[in-house]
Amino acid sequence: MFTVREAVAGIVSEVSDCLGRVSPESLQSALAELGRARRIFLLGAGRSGLGIRGFAIRLAHLGRPAYLVGETTTPPIEPDDLLVIGSGSGRTVSLLAMAARAKKTGARILLFTADVHSPIGQLADCRVEIPAPTPKAVGGQPAARPSVQPMGSLFEQCLFLLLDLLVMLMMQEKGIQAQEMFARHANLE
Repeated sequence: MFTVREAVAGIVSEVSDCLGRVSPESLQSALAELGRARRIFLLGAGRSGLGIRGFAIRLAHLGRPAYLVGETTTPPIEPDDLLVIGSGSGRTVSLLAMAARAKKTGARILLFTADVHSPIGQLADCRVEIPAPTPKAVGGQPAARPSVQPMGSLFEQCLFLLLDLLVMLMMQEKGIQAQEMFARHANLE
């Protein structure tokens, strides 16, 4: 058993440790991919998909054309576009099929994953490895480090924070202030 304070300290420590092991170079590459894309398409399933949805909102606040794959108003992906995928395992069948389809069109793929050697990782042009355990590990892939949290929680938390970090870096790079972003915030709420 653990106390609430012990649990909070454990989670914060895990998140800090995991984020500290993400390659800064891979994040710079991700930033470059986002910067050169004409349009950004976003894809994820389950809780990772929720993090991806949050990123789509912030991209819209930044004034970037961003589309969630599967929405009825999403246009077709084209060669100058970028598909951003969040997948802990990198092998979710539906995401893999869409990644393969995007690759055939000539679009580039940016993947956030715990397994850069996964099938989606092999298709991706740019990979950001989040060194967190995944319950869908294949072939006895050992967890980077065990987590006190269930299932893929650590991956999902770090994904959300890294995507927010990329938003901050994009703001800095383009000289965009929060007030400017807020002017693009939804007003039908």
